[in-house]
Amino acid sequence: MKSTGRFGAYGGMFVSELLVPALEELEAAYLEAKDDPAFRAELELLLADFAGRPTPLYRAERLSAEHGLEVWLKREDLLHGGAHKTNNTIGQGLLARRMGKRKLIAETGAGQHGVATAMIGARLGLEVEIFMGAKDVARQRPNVERMRLFGAKLRPIEAGSASLKDAINETLRYWTAHVRDCFYVFGTVAGPHPYPTMVRDFQRVIGDEARAQILAKAGALPDAVVACVGGGSNAMGIFTAFLEDPVRLVGVEPGGRGLDTEAHGATLTKGTPGCLHGSLSYVLQTPEGQIKEAHSISAGLDYPGVGPEHAALKDRGRAEYLAVTDAEAVLAFERLARVEGILPALESSHALAALAKLDGAGRVLVNLSGRGDKDLAHVMAYQEAR
Repeated sequence: MKSTGRFGAYGGMFVSELLVPALEELEAAYLEAKDDPAFRAELELLLADFAGRPTPLYRAERLSAEHGLEVWLKREDLLHGGAHKTNNTIGQGLLARRMGKRKLIAETGAGQHGVATAMIGARLGLEVEIFMGAKDVARQRPNVERMRLFGAKLRPIEAGSASLKDAINETLRYWTAHVRDCFYVFGTVAGPHPYPTMVRDFQRVIGDEARAQILAKAGALPDAVVACVGGGSNAMGIFTAFLEDPVRLVGVEPGGRGLDTEAHGATLTKGTPGCLHGSLSYVLQTPEGQIKEAHSISAGLDYPGVGPEHAALKDRGRAEYLAVTDAEAVLAFERLARVEGILPALESSHALAALAKLDGAGRVLVNLSGRGDKDLAHVMAYQEAR
């Protein structure tokens, strides 16, 4: 059934009239595909045999002892490509092929979505072009090389802050001029309708698996589910399965160098409602409505907006959102490596850092959304400078 594209007051389709037909075509194709048994079967086969689902649920015993909690990690870092992004790109890649599109375009911040789009493009025989901020190209070199090895063309963006926001701007401009042949593989639960709904649906496999796994392994639901939030796809992917349960949902935003400075990206913590990239949600903006630059040590969280469903969950009190600083995230990165032998992405390290802030939680499920190989050089430089 066709959706309004709204989550309470948020969401919508605030785009150039040139893009409206493309978005309406996309929504119609998605609604048809998601109810098609053949599409679902191919999606599930690729998720299993290409991507490696289901991912494990792991009880982190030594980390649990350090925090005085029972900590379970949903290991999306073990998914093919190294992050949860692969779930969404498989779904959108299959949809692009079904629609007869010949080229995939995508934005990327930390590079994980770019890598995942390049992978599915290679698998399906589709041309791929990735838009990435020049600043992120420099700090995420391993992912840049992986994209190129998979056959993708990379377009560095020098405009603005040369980060994720600007990469999305340029991808939308390019799509406007090439809607006939191109499919925009949007990477998170933000952007114009139908992307927030569609991306959430492709990512909810995380939460559906995790809920069944923790009931089987622990015999009970968690007291809290924790995930990092930039645009918010990994968080919505795991939160969705627990929305009707008596479980705390905790989204963790980047506090950057501190919330008392302008150098942060805590959109839900410090932002206000406004429009960005075709959707109404919380954004970081000036009193005049100009979008501020976000900051995070994590390229994947360096974004001044957030998905509209998160905005609705915040307003109605169903989810809570807090911020952790760059320093806290790096300490969490180091701790998990030291006590569990697991290298988390800097994005996921924000969620891990929140374990120290969860008063009253006993059993905690953390979405370990990606692995940290891509962040090693950046973390080492940070360590040397501190």
